[in-house]
Amino acid sequence: MEPLTEAYVDSLALNSAAIKNGKDLVKKNSFPLLCKSEDDSVIFGECKGSGKEPYRCSVDWAKEGNPVFRCTCPSRQFPCKHNLGLMYAFTAGKPFATAPVPQDLAEKREKAEKREEKKKETAGAEAPAAKRKTNKAALTKKIAAQLEGIAIAEKLVLQLTQQGLGSLDKKVLQTADEQAKQLGNYYIPGIQIALRQLTEQLRSGNERETVYTQAIEQLTLLHSLIQKSKNYLEGRLQSPDAPADAETTLEERIGHAWQIAELREQGNVLTDVNLLQLAFRSYTDAPRGEYVDEGYWVNLSTGQIQITRTYRPFRASKYIREEDSIFHVVAVKELAQYPGEMNKRVRWEEAVYREASSQDYKKVMASAERSFAEVIKRVKNQIKNPLSDKNPVVLLHFKELLKADTSYVLTDDQGKQLPLADIPYVCEPTTHLLPLLNMAYLQNQAVLVVFGHNMQMNRLEAQPLSIVSADVGIIRLLY
Repeated sequence: MEPLTEAYVDSLALNSAAIKNGKDLVKKNSFPLLCKSEDDSVIFGECKGSGKEPYRCSVDWAKEGNPVFRCTCPSRQFPCKHNLGLMYAFTAGKPFATAPVPQDLAEKREKAEKREEKKKETAGAEAPAAKRKTNKAALTKKIAAQLEGIAIAEKLVLQLTQQGLGSLDKKVLQTADEQAKQLGNYYIPGIQIALRQLTEQLRSGNERETVYTQAIEQLTLLHSLIQKSKNYLEGRLQSPDAPADAETTLEERIGHAWQIAELREQGNVLTDVNLLQLAFRSYTDAPRGEYVDEGYWVNLSTGQIQITRTYRPFRASKYIREEDSIFHVVAVKELAQYPGEMNKRVRWEEAVYREASSQDYKKVMASAERSFAEVIKRVKNQIKNPLSDKNPVVLLHFKELLKADTSYVLTDDQGKQLPLADIPYVCEPTTHLLPLLNMAYLQNQAVLVVFGHNMQMNRLEAQPLSIVSADVGIIRLLY
């Protein structure tokens, strides 16, 4: 069993309510029985419930990095509050008696081990290059439906453009929403969401000039997305044997949800990777109808800044784990990478945690970009593409962080300046926190920033998310 800490248990919980409920069970001494196996690979116990019989719960680390939670309660959450309470009791130093694993639990462990062995045998028997066969008829039918949906979306965008942004009242936007809703039958959820984003922008209470600027940018994105999607899908329709585009974000923009198995087949996986989270945020994406948890990580081997993004649909949010800030180094056996540009999205299924060390912080510092001019050139080249991420995240080494009039700027070793500002995309201000920092951390440090294009001033700006120092570690401005 890996070292069990309160922070690690927090990371396993589905949401903050589950964390509170689990800790409350420990405070109320709701566990009359607390036990652990002789080899410390499993903890188990009994927790008082609403019925006569206590709930029997356990956490099994037979497979490192992938704990198995079991409980006799009827909850649909995994881990449930009883599993969390059991782990919190362990981290709090409550006495756990060493005892034999109960017979029913031992049988379940044995069955799980046999299933795992069978999986390995099956995997070993398969040819390394074996890939899933494509059902051409089903794929052709799906692509035809997608093209039909794209034609509807194209017509809708044309209608909105011809009417003029100034004449789009509530009734017109409601009709547009109803038409966009119909696209749910055509396997193009990404395009459907892009249309919803447009109507959300047009009905927002912001100043008209700001609204129109945002709407024109969104219309440009929609036009490019529709045209490129149409050309791409027409090509796939002619050659259904051709693999899906795993180099760009187009498939995901259309609405494809990449599975780890697909990414593995495309060779988009890395093994034995250590990641350290530099910043974290959660926000509500109304057009998607989802909560989004977004983490910004540095790959300690390559220095790349990568992103984790968990989508929690409003209706099912309580059953999907709510991600949170993580302060440990996460050691991942297999890291799947989504198609992308400067900041590829990543995900993993199994990982172990360890405390971050000064050596880790030195690696982070060493990976920071030192030339602002080169970074700005790369960022500009990316955001020129209508379908590219307009808010790339970069780790920069700066010589000084200075105040200029009412704002702040970063300077590099060559004297190049980069203005700092709060970017609308982030939704949370951080620049007002800069005066609170110790002066020692405003020189020769690294800073994680997210870029944004200020259209009114026609310049690139960056919002600071974290300061990284070899001495103190990570000073988070956003978490």
